[in-house]
Amino acid sequence: MRLVFPRGLRPRLVVAFLLVAALSALITAALTFRQARSAILDRTQNSAVRDLRLQIESLAPNLPPDPTPTDLRTFARQLDRASGSRGWHTAVSRDGGPLIGTADEIGGTLRAATKDGDTTYYERVERTGDPRLLIGMPVTYTSRGDGAEKPSGLVVYAVLSLHGERADISALITAAWAGAVPTLAFAVVPALFAARRVLRPVRQLRTAAQKITSGALDTRLDVVGKDELAALTSTFNTMAATVERDDAELRRMEANARRFAADVSHELRTPLAAMAAVTDALDEDARSGTLPPDTADAVLLISDETRKLAVMVEDLMEISRFDAGSAVLQLDDVSLRTVIHKTLQLRGWREPDEVITELPEGDPRIRVDARRIDVVLANLIGNALRHGTAPVTVRATSTPEAVVIEVADHGPGIPDDVLPHVFDRFYKADAARSRSEGSGLGLAIATENVRLHDGTLTAANLPDHGAVFTVTLPHQPAPEDPS
Repeated sequence: MRLVFPRGLRPRLVVAFLLVAALSALITAALTFRQARSAILDRTQNSAVRDLRLQIESLAPNLPPDPTPTDLRTFARQLDRASGSRGWHTAVSRDGGPLIGTADEIGGTLRAATKDGDTTYYERVERTGDPRLLIGMPVTYTSRGDGAEKPSGLVVYAVLSLHGERADISALITAAWAGAVPTLAFAVVPALFAARRVLRPVRQLRTAAQKITSGALDTRLDVVGKDELAALTSTFNTMAATVERDDAELRRMEANARRFAADVSHELRTPLAAMAAVTDALDEDARSGTLPPDTADAVLLISDETRKLAVMVEDLMEISRFDAGSAVLQLDDVSLRTVIHKTLQLRGWREPDEVITELPEGDPRIRVDARRIDVVLANLIGNALRHGTAPVTVRATSTPEAVVIEVADHGPGIPDDVLPHVFDRFYKADAARSRSEGSGLGLAIATENVRLHDGTLTAANLPDHGAVFTVTLPHQPAPEDPS
């Protein structure tokens, strides 16, 4: 059988409270029982010794100076009859001789203790399940010369049962248990009250933490008292204030960074457009051979770098729109096959040499922003051609819930340490490559475009080789009829 311990703080506090109450009740009951048991037995013992002494003092003077065994037997019988409700049995011994009487359970220890003395001895023993009190009382006489008490050589032994006292002690134990059980039952009420009082600040802290998690960073708690929970509440308020201050600072810095990127991109767009127009014209002269070779190479280099810079500026402006929340969807019902083939045609990617398409039959219609989906597909296919091995496979499937487009290549795949960061902005797998054909924002822009459609974009490695990017686009609801 496996024991199940409570896991919550509230039941653990209640259990601990009850355990303390039970332990206190048990200790109190044990001490009370011990004192009461000693008191009952001592009272019975003292009372029996006193009664026996009174009877001996009353009957012993009637004995002759030199009593015979018959006299001693008669003396013992008189003592037995005088026991009353105590019901003791007595026996008499003279000068350590044999016992004469009805008490036949006297042990050697008690006889040895009273053999040559004038002091009463007693002991409690257990015989056949019945507790008994054994008393050994020497009989003395008063000397006529000096009036002193002197031993007579007679010793009276008495045996009486303590069965009634045991019953009283058992009743005491029963009463103790009967009182302890209700005590534990009533202890549940203060235990629940104490647990509630202790856990109230803890619940408030949990609620406040949940509010901060949901974004309410201005949440604070009232500090009540000067105990440990009050100190914890004060620390929580300090932490919340620090988090709120740091969050505001980070938001301010992020907003400034986004504004800076948007402003720089916007300012660079106009001069780059003019530079692109000039470099396009110079490209024709460079390729036609009208310029000297060195000049033609320089012109082509400038033209190439200008185009890369123009692409980066456009990507920065696009990502700034996403950050500002100004990007909107222009949804339209289009053919899935048309969207994919148009992307290939605009980039000059040939089928099936560079790209293999596997499209569903029936040419399903999808409701998307065709321009943004074109950006997504162009980025994924372009990356697959650059980093993988042609041909790239574009596989599309349509279900009643969504459209799934997979772009898979036959390259070496994505390293495991790079896979979690492929959609991060400006992330490069090879830190040594300070220059690349892209802006480092392509996959981030693709992710944002897919997210605008309430879809997902994921990356993974194929079991054999190559990487696969999966676009999932849920079907958008049709527009309402204005009529």
